[in-house]
Amino acid sequence: MDCYTANWNPLGDSAFYRKYELYSMDWDLKEELRDCLVAAAPYGGPIALLRNPWRKEKAASVRPVLDIYSASGMPLASLLWKSGPVVSLGWSAEEELLCVQEDGAVLVYGLHGDFRRHFSMGNEVLQNRVLDARIFHTEFGSGVAILTGAHRFTLSANVGDLKLRRMPEVPGLQSVPSCWTVLCQDRVAHILLAVGPDLYLLDHAACSAVTPPGLAPGVSSFLQMAVSFTYRHLALFTDTGYIWMGTASLKEKLCEFNCNIRAAPKQMVWCSRPRSKERAVVVAWERRLMVVGDAPESIQYKQLTIQVLLDRLVLRRLYPLAIQICEYLRLPEVQGVSRILAHWACYKVQQKDVSDEDVARAINQKLGDTPGVSYSDIAARAYGCGRTELAIKLLEYEPRSGEQVPLLLKMKRSKLALSKAIESGDTDLVFTVLLHLKNELNRGDFFMTLRNQPMALSLYRQFCKHQELETLKDLYNQDDNHQELGSFHIRASYAAEERIEGRVAALQTAADAFYKAKNEFAAKATEDQMRLLRLQRRLEDELGGQFLDLSLHDTVTTLILGGHNKRAEQLARDFRIPDKRLWWLKLTALADLEDWEELEKFSKSKKSPIGYLPFVEICIKQHNKYEAKKYASRVSPEQKVKALLLVGDVAQAADVAIEHRNEAELSLVLSHCTGATDGATADKIQRARAQAQKK
Repeated sequence: MDCYTANWNPLGDSAFYRKYELYSMDWDLKEELRDCLVAAAPYGGPIALLRNPWRKEKAASVRPVLDIYSASGMPLASLLWKSGPVVSLGWSAEEELLCVQEDGAVLVYGLHGDFRRHFSMGNEVLQNRVLDARIFHTEFGSGVAILTGAHRFTLSANVGDLKLRRMPEVPGLQSVPSCWTVLCQDRVAHILLAVGPDLYLLDHAACSAVTPPGLAPGVSSFLQMAVSFTYRHLALFTDTGYIWMGTASLKEKLCEFNCNIRAAPKQMVWCSRPRSKERAVVVAWERRLMVVGDAPESIQYKQLTIQVLLDRLVLRRLYPLAIQICEYLRLPEVQGVSRILAHWACYKVQQKDVSDEDVARAINQKLGDTPGVSYSDIAARAYGCGRTELAIKLLEYEPRSGEQVPLLLKMKRSKLALSKAIESGDTDLVFTVLLHLKNELNRGDFFMTLRNQPMALSLYRQFCKHQELETLKDLYNQDDNHQELGSFHIRASYAAEERIEGRVAALQTAADAFYKAKNEFAAKATEDQMRLLRLQRRLEDELGGQFLDLSLHDTVTTLILGGHNKRAEQLARDFRIPDKRLWWLKLTALADLEDWEELEKFSKSKKSPIGYLPFVEICIKQHNKYEAKKYASRVSPEQKVKALLLVGDVAQAADVAIEHRNEAELSLVLSHCTGATDGATADKIQRARAQAQKK
């Protein structure tokens, strides 16, 4: 018998433990773990080690190496650390290694040592440096909390969507807290820190002093604290040697244990025992390990679990007793009271001897807006029992339209479903109901329903524009919406018609609709487009080439490029193209052709309505300075300096600027003077300036 119990050791009065190796680590460490920064990822993930040469008692003689291992010690990556001093390491939920540097920069590496990105924790952290840091996990992602040299905290709850939050100042804090950690309460990250015998809780707005309930007297300092992985429980180690365990909200004490050791532990973490809901804290010193558990629970509770116990009470319809147990155990409402009340309500709708009004009222009075209760689920149970009207009454209490609508459609209450969908503002939900209504109603009733719901009508029009154009036309006709009918036929003339005759006919229909809508501008513009189409077809027949579907300006340009100047001018007159615009079109086209002789003739045909600087600019653009000089002399006085500079005549530009006594022009010419070539010109300008100042 002795051989079976030899490796078991007593733990307290009624328990024993044994220690044996599950597997050996494959790593070959060259450094003691105490000399390294260590980070182990949750759920049996990788382990990162970085030798810490920045410790004050050690001199940094060589650069440290960052090693990454699997949970069993198999090497995954090794890289020389070339950045700044690191304060803390930690793994994100995505298994990215976060390395927090002393300057507030956070470097992010992948599992195999590949650099991913970096970000900064802000200028204040950079200025005051990082004293300590924590990497923590929430339902939103992985976060980083920083303690700076100014004894202030900065954190981001999600490094994937970085939003820095500077926490409030702790009154009178002049040194580093004896211990601190991050808590997550009500979906918000908080900082809990200890200063002597006092605990402070920091949120985004305030610093509050907190006191653990039932703490043994005589505490002058908290030496260590640990929060459970779910942030529900907290453990505190005091300088009196007591370990206090309770809820993280600091509203309930679970137990307190005197370990008779007053030295601060190296580490303290929460754990749970296998196949049990019993909670425990593991405390480690240099050569000692201690496991502290909370108060024992009943055998019945352990075997059944609380959820199974509650389910059995519900099956027996002992709802009040089940609710009392939930409240006594302070279970979260969604898991406890809310779930029990939902079961009760589903039973209540089966009582057919009670009227629909009384059942709906009783359920609402009992449930109210209890979190986690779905009125739509209860309504579905009522509908399943053949009580449609009761189901509709219950759905009135359901705040989520997305839950109301599917059941209303199932109950053939489509118009009510449409109203609820519109109230929600969810366009996808409205589309779902519209398509259901379209299949359920005849065309006339469907259109009439839409007319009474403007938002639904607008959404259905958008759908028809992409899917059912003929239906869209019918909608416009029914509403006598001639403006939209005109626009519809405009689009149809280009999208559906290929023959010129069909397109012109569609445009004529559009013009008629615009006249009925009393939009004469749109009607005349449509008629002009019809004229242009007919003209373009004639040009293609007579001249060849591609004219159809060109804009009016492009048609003129194409004629000029083809050498049909007379036709281009006639077209401009027919469509009343302004003279300035025609000159620009002709100037650009002739320059593109590099027909410099025709361009010169054109410039002399009459006085240019756009001036002659554009002629200079377009010639320079075509890299023809010779032609540009022909027009520089004809440029108006106020534009002459710019023209001369464009053709490279800096000296003459200087003379004109001096003659004009224009400081802006003098500065412009001076900016074009380069090197020794224009040195005399620059001196001439400076002398002219000096003379002007004397006067």
